[in-house]
Amino acid sequence: MQQPDIEIYLKDADVDHKAITAWLTEALGPCTAWAQKGQVWKCKAGDIPVTWVPLAVGKWNSLYLESDHTPWADDLACARAAHAALRVEVRCAPGGWVEEEGEEDADRWIRVSAEGEQEITWRT
Repeated sequence: MQQPDIEIYLKDADVDHKAITAWLTEALGPCTAWAQKGQVWKCKAGDIPVTWVPLAVGKWNSLYLESDHTPWADDLACARAAHAALRVEVRCAPGGWVEEEGEEDADRWIRVSAEGEQEITWRT
C-alpha cells in the first residue's frame, strides 16, 4: 500500500544539494528552482511538492515529498533509493507512524548506510 507522503532524513555532512536535485529530477521529473521560506526550502520535482528542512533534527536534513504518487511505496523504499543514488546515510521511520501508536514507537527508525540496513532507536 502506498504511503500518503514520504519523509526521509539525510546526514548533513554528506549532503550535496546539486546531487539531490539531480536525483529528484531523475526519479520524479524536472525540479523547479528551490525557493527559501524562512528555514525551509521548497521546489516541485515533476508534479510533486518537495520540502527540504536543513538541520531539521540535529545534523540531519529532512526531505519531505508531499504526494502518494512517488515511485516508492514507503519511506524505506525511498531511503534505499536515496542511499543508492547519493551514497549518504539515510534514516526513515519503519512505516507510517501515527500519534496513537505512542512515543516508544516514534523512536524506532531504520538506518540505511554503507553498512546495510538496521533498526535503531533515534530519539528525535
